[in-house]
Amino acid sequence: MNSSILLFGSTGQLGQEIEQKLELMGKNFLALNRDRCNFTQPDCIQDAVMTYKPHIIINCAAYTAVDKAESEKNIANTVNGKALKILAKEAEKINAFIVHISTDYVFDGSKNIPYLESDRVNPINSYGRSKLMGEQELKEYCNRFLILRTSWVYGIYGKGNFVKTMLRLGTERKEIRVVADQIGSPTWTGDLGNIITQMPPSLTGTYHYSNSGVASWYDLAVAIFEEAKSLNFPLKIEKVIPITTAEYPTAAKRPAYSVLSCRKISSTLNIIPPHWRESLRKMLQQLREN
Repeated sequence: MNSSILLFGSTGQLGQEIEQKLELMGKNFLALNRDRCNFTQPDCIQDAVMTYKPHIIINCAAYTAVDKAESEKNIANTVNGKALKILAKEAEKINAFIVHISTDYVFDGSKNIPYLESDRVNPINSYGRSKLMGEQELKEYCNRFLILRTSWVYGIYGKGNFVKTMLRLGTERKEIRVVADQIGSPTWTGDLGNIITQMPPSLTGTYHYSNSGVASWYDLAVAIFEEAKSLNFPLKIEKVIPITTAEYPTAAKRPAYSVLSCRKISSTLNIIPPHWRESLRKMLQQLREN
């Protein structure tokens, strides 16, 4: 059986977005969820690639529980790292092109200007190290790949993203405390999915893509509630209180600054990523309509 595109991780928030876009584009593709190919059991990757022999593989399968990864390092490394070695080797056998999604958390956050693709990687948590392992496996074992690093991803699908969490808390509480000293670029799966599904296979190497503009988690929370109120979401929230990272301890350390420079992909594809606030508004409108 030959399918032009093989999508792994189709039940995640990005995977669902991409599956929908591929359907709308009329693409010949096969979407595999965790039940059909679980990356904690990497043998399924070999079976899937050899059975379907795709021209393009889009990998959205990932272990994304950043804090939990500190106590589940082996699982995170298997899914985000070791599985990529198998995927890369199998893709190389059939000359398939891999699009792999990576993260801003491969950087340590010590810069105060946007990270370039060529900047030194130095992850400070287990999740970031596992994702970097996956990047390294791809580079070592296959020639036709695109690593797309992104940041602070949210969308209408899936359960665990910051925007949906804030909306839920905003219906339950009058006050919320949110970290204000971690800086990044919120990225909507709608924009990210557009880029991934329209990526030319001739584009290889490592690229960054996020929405433009920067924000702290506090800035993002304030914007979520402002936009949600304008769309008449039922909210109780009255006040968002900025706090420091030290006041909100987590199992995993986060980079203080993880803004990605999108200059390379912008000049290569002649695109300008939409501003995060504009995309946030679109996402909330979609959520309200559904």
